[in-house]
Amino acid sequence: MKYITLPDDKERHLSFYLAMEEYVARHVDEPEAFFMWQVGPSVIFGRNQVAQNEVNLDYCRQHDIRVYRRKSGGGCVYADQDNVMLSFITNQENVNFTFNRFVNMLLLVLHRMGIEAIGTEHNDVLIEGRKVSGTAFYHLPGHSIVHATMLFDTNMQHMLNAITPSSEKLQRKGVESVRQRITLLKDHTALSIADFKTLVRQTLCRDELVLTSADMAAIEALERSYLRDDFIRLVE
Repeated sequence: MKYITLPDDKERHLSFYLAMEEYVARHVDEPEAFFMWQVGPSVIFGRNQVAQNEVNLDYCRQHDIRVYRRKSGGGCVYADQDNVMLSFITNQENVNFTFNRFVNMLLLVLHRMGIEAIGTEHNDVLIEGRKVSGTAFYHLPGHSIVHATMLFDTNMQHMLNAITPSSEKLQRKGVESVRQRITLLKDHTALSIADFKTLVRQTLCRDELVLTSADMAAIEALERSYLRDDFIRLVE
């Protein structure tokens, strides 16, 4: 599997990486490709979700948290520079097979770190019964895209307050309760986040493909399609 590398170290918004996934699936002739990314404080919600129902827009405005819709299904996720986003693009079109392969890749990395982790029927990854990674999927003609958040570390206050589960759930579950249901990878390893990313790449990829300036321009053009939702005006 090839690792997709950017030609520079420029910091980019989450919408760029969503567009990059789609571009690789549509235009890069590789049976399997993979890359990792990190972004500033952001909320990403699923294809069928209503932003105003899922995102605390006032909190996001106040704390400069950007909000995006992805083309995959699933729930609302908070991301920042302290966790790692992982993208897997394959020409395999079977949903269950693709999910299973991707989750098993994550488990392979964690097991190499000496961490006992398991996958669930919902394609989450658990350590000691607590969630450390969740996944989402979408299909393009001839390709499947799976992406995941690996909670290496995170801002727990932002995670709780930027996303708005039901009022009843918020009343029942505070920061401590959320903390009991998830786990952070940093609590299970002495590796730094950079060392973790190196291990992931060395474990899963044997070669790399560096995107060209033409690729970058095409991704940036495609990125604009991820910024057209009317709700974007609510958080600018």
